[in-house]
Amino acid sequence: MATVLDIAKRNPNAAPVAVSDAARAAGFIEKTAELNVVAGAAPGGASLVGLTRDQLKDSLAAIGVPEREHKMRVAQLWHWIYFRGAKDFAEMTNMGKELRARLAAAYTLARPQVVSEQVSKDGTRKWLIRMASTGPLDKGAEIECVYIPETDRGTLCVSSQVGCTLTCSFCHTGTQRLVRNLTSAEIVAQLIVARDAIGDWPGATPPEGAFVPNDGGRFVSNIVFMGMGEPLYNTDNVVAAIEVMSDGEGLTLSRRRITVSTSGVVPQMERLGAEANTMLAISLHAVRDELRDELVPINRKYDIAQLLDACRAYPGLSNARRITFEYVMLKGVNDSDADARKLVQLLKGIPAKINLIPFNPWPGSKYECSDWERIERFSEIVYRAGYASPVRTPRGRDILAACGQLKSETEKLRARARMMAEQGIGAEGVYVVGNGE
Repeated sequence: MATVLDIAKRNPNAAPVAVSDAARAAGFIEKTAELNVVAGAAPGGASLVGLTRDQLKDSLAAIGVPEREHKMRVAQLWHWIYFRGAKDFAEMTNMGKELRARLAAAYTLARPQVVSEQVSKDGTRKWLIRMASTGPLDKGAEIECVYIPETDRGTLCVSSQVGCTLTCSFCHTGTQRLVRNLTSAEIVAQLIVARDAIGDWPGATPPEGAFVPNDGGRFVSNIVFMGMGEPLYNTDNVVAAIEVMSDGEGLTLSRRRITVSTSGVVPQMERLGAEANTMLAISLHAVRDELRDELVPINRKYDIAQLLDACRAYPGLSNARRITFEYVMLKGVNDSDADARKLVQLLKGIPAKINLIPFNPWPGSKYECSDWERIERFSEIVYRAGYASPVRTPRGRDILAACGQLKSETEKLRARARMMAEQGIGAEGVYVVGNGE
């Protein structure tokens, strides 16, 4: 089992966050967000990093930039923030000093705070990132973001929520409360933080000893929405973030190199394909409804048949744009020959690739990883049926950065508890006052 590394202060007084087996059995599928945050820029020190073109335009209007200049000024800001990685308005030499001074007085180019960075023995990097506070009851949302380098690509695994809406029983993140959705700017900011950390800007260099791709391309070439959260319960912000990430005049990531993974939020899948035009991954993990009801409880709302119908209707689906089906290998649970044959039967007619994922252990989990011989046998059955069935090599297990292991260790107190703490009521006030940063 992987070693748990204490990457942030713990709250010894916080209530347990795990969703009990009894709650799952009773039909507990989704969690309600503790906080709702409205995206957008406002004068008074808000960062412009991560904003869309429309939000940048609104920010310029707020400090009196004439409307006739908006298009030009947005283009200039866009270039400096997303192509150059500027950290100071003073770097923007094609803007006048007076405008730069006005921008600096109202806004910043601040990134979210990197609370900690862990580097795995295999080169994987995990950052615990603290977002700016959204108000007096929010010390700053904390999420995890993971960089997975290979010789010919660098994949960044981003989070879309603080915690997760869902309660998948095999997933560490699913045991955490849902604090809130991330804004589109906060999602984009994870890419900015990663590029800062690994030197992925023009003229920058990676830190000494860092493992980055050596094929001459960008160090971050791929994005996967497979971090904390269910992306399709935050579709507005996910789609907006993808617009920024894929813009050809800035971060310039190909939409075919951006993959959004969902546990099966069927009503949002068509919209994702139509508006974001990204690759799709489905967290399937079971071939029978009764088992998937337990492993991925959203199956009780949208069963396997409904999910696969939505897959068949996904915009742009073709042999060149296959759907990836993720299947975590759980010993004695979903890894039999019969399961493999049923999987092939279910996916008939869907251009697909099947990712077999060895289960990544986490403290308190009741599951074990399938034996390697069993995984190979399962893969062979799928492969012989004509499907690519790579076994995903576990990366970052030693720093709890592998698939299904992400979980911020400084989970936010409930909104009511925070209010009580700030008023000096209750034992949790000792933690907030004594250990808060």
